[in-house]
Amino acid sequence: MEENLTSELNLAIRAIEDYPKPGIVFRDISTLLQNARAFRRAVDALVHPYVGIGLDQIAGIEARGFILGGAIAHQLTSGFVPIRKKGKLPGEKVSVAYSLEYGVDEMEMHRDAVNPGDKVLLVDDLIATGGTAEAAVKLLKEMGAEVVAACFVVDLPDLGGRKKIESLGVPVRTLIEFEGD
Repeated sequence: MEENLTSELNLAIRAIEDYPKPGIVFRDISTLLQNARAFRRAVDALVHPYVGIGLDQIAGIEARGFILGGAIAHQLTSGFVPIRKKGKLPGEKVSVAYSLEYGVDEMEMHRDAVNPGDKVLLVDDLIATGGTAEAAVKLLKEMGAEVVAACFVVDLPDLGGRKKIESLGVPVRTLIEFEGD
């Protein structure tokens, strides 16, 4: 990754100590989204490897994945598929359950959001333990999509999410890492 971009992203992402619980450092990209230059550079860096490969859909995980995914879909002239928490979508849906540290939750997408064989790029702001992204990959694959890659602005490598997604045969692209979070 370009050193200037890494430095710019590092400055643009706010660290919030002890959120959502003591001992956790929350990496908040809302400050990056407010910074027009950093936001543009992050989106451009996420888009670059996928230009010209004919992606059919960009799938964004609720909620920050919607913001990044919409911008990426626009630049790649691809459709956008929202992957949402249970109960947020109208119409016929497919869902998948996934584990949280305190229980189980479900994610959903519209049954007709992807077609078998569609090339899909999965997008979210951050990968930590990988549970949400893993569920999204499984949901997309269940519908017959080819998940070309998953991309994130931030990787927290100590939590192992990247390896979890790569073990599903999906390459992972991230722009910046924060060790020890």
